[in-house]
This record gives sequence, structure tokens and C-alpha cells, in this order.
Amino acid sequence: MLIDWVTVILLICIGLLLIIVELIFVPGTTVVGILGFALTGIGIWIGYAALGTTTGHIILGASSLVAVVTFFYSFRSDAWTRFALNESNRSRVNEDNMHVLEVGEEGKTVSALRPQGTATFNEKLHEVQTRGEFISPNTTIRIINLSQNKIIVEEVS
Repeated sequence: MLIDWVTVILLICIGLLLIIVELIFVPGTTVVGILGFALTGIGIWIGYAALGTTTGHIILGASSLVAVVTFFYSFRSDAWTRFALNESNRSRVNEDNMHVLEVGEEGKTVSALRPQGTATFNEKLHEVQTRGEFISPNTTIRIINLSQNKIIVEEVS
């Protein structure tokens, strides 16, 4: 009889813990959440099968109450904000390098430009783009326009 109680309590507690882990750490529906629901359900089922219908109803009600109170308290107390991403990345590509480049400056492509890719100017890597044409790697290019953190280039003939 004691083994049945211990089994039921452990299964339900582990199941609820896995459901909480699913909500906090694992995005979407995954094996962790499904396993948590399954373990909780098995714990309740064992409570009905081994301990009787009345005790099973009490276990079901207590498990549901504990789950609802836990989730309500955690949302109410803003416990989830510790795990939320509160900052955003506001930087842009080439933002700090715009003042060192000039229109007409020549460089070399590192990757193929289709129409965007990487090029070197003054031995520094920059993200560049063409006006739509393909430029193969290791080709000499020239800056034709600098605007809105974009470096527009063309192939040097």
C-alpha cells in the first residue's frame, strides 16, 4: 500500500515537473512535455487502479489543483520574466565601418556576390552587394554607392 502511494506521488510530481520544464526551457511541444503529461496520467491511473475510485478522485483533484495553483502563481508573480529575452540587437552590418570607406575605393571579393557577399577593403571584411549581377570570388571591385549601411559595388573592368 505504501509503495502504491510513493509510486503515485513520484509519477505525478515528476510529470508536473517535466511539464513546467517544457513551458520554461523547451519551446514548442516536445517529448519532454508529452512525457510529463504521460507520467502524470499514469500516476493518476495507478491511483485509481491500486488505491480505489474514491482515492483516485482525490488524487485527480489534488493533482489538478496543484497544477492550476502552480501555473497561476507563476504567471501572477512574473516568475517567467527571468527566463524571457528582454534585450534586442539594434546594431547593423557595416554600421561602424561606413566612415572608413569612400566611393571609388577598390577591393577584392572574398565570396561570390549573388548579389550579396563578402569583400575586403583595406584588409577588412565588409558585407557588400551588387545591383543584381553575379561577381565571382577573387575579383577586383569598386564601390559605387554608400547608403543606409549598404555598400554597393561593381566589377572593375
